Amino acid sequence: MSDNLASKITDSELEVMKLLWHASDALPVTEIREQLQRSKGWEPATIKTLISRLVSKGVVRQEKRNVYYYSPVISEKEYSSWATKDLITRIYNGKASDLIASLVSSNGLTKDDIAELREMFKVEE
Repeated sequence: MSDNLASKITDSELEVMKLLWHASDALPVTEIREQLQRSKGWEPATIKTLISRLVSKGVVRQEKRNVYYYSPVISEKEYSSWATKDLITRIYNGKASDLIASLVSSNGLTKDDIAELREMFKVEE
């Protein structure tokens, strides 16, 4: 995935992406519109604009059947990985340890989170 493309996905566009990622197959435009109107209260024109932007950015595929169907080109895992790396680079000067330190000092980690991290970093002796 191009860093340039991913960095241009806005928060609103990300909501469309989440809907597409959690669908089992390509979604028709009517279903996307219904779900986002119900969950976000967005107007049809807004939803159409967001979908069009994602298609032109190359992160959503458009397929013409009886109506247009849409599916993600990038996976949620790919985007999540990119977004995490981007956050660490932009905010923490590329140091993941500074991100963890920030989470710890702001009580952003639960005891379960800390236990899970300890397990991840456990080195076999």
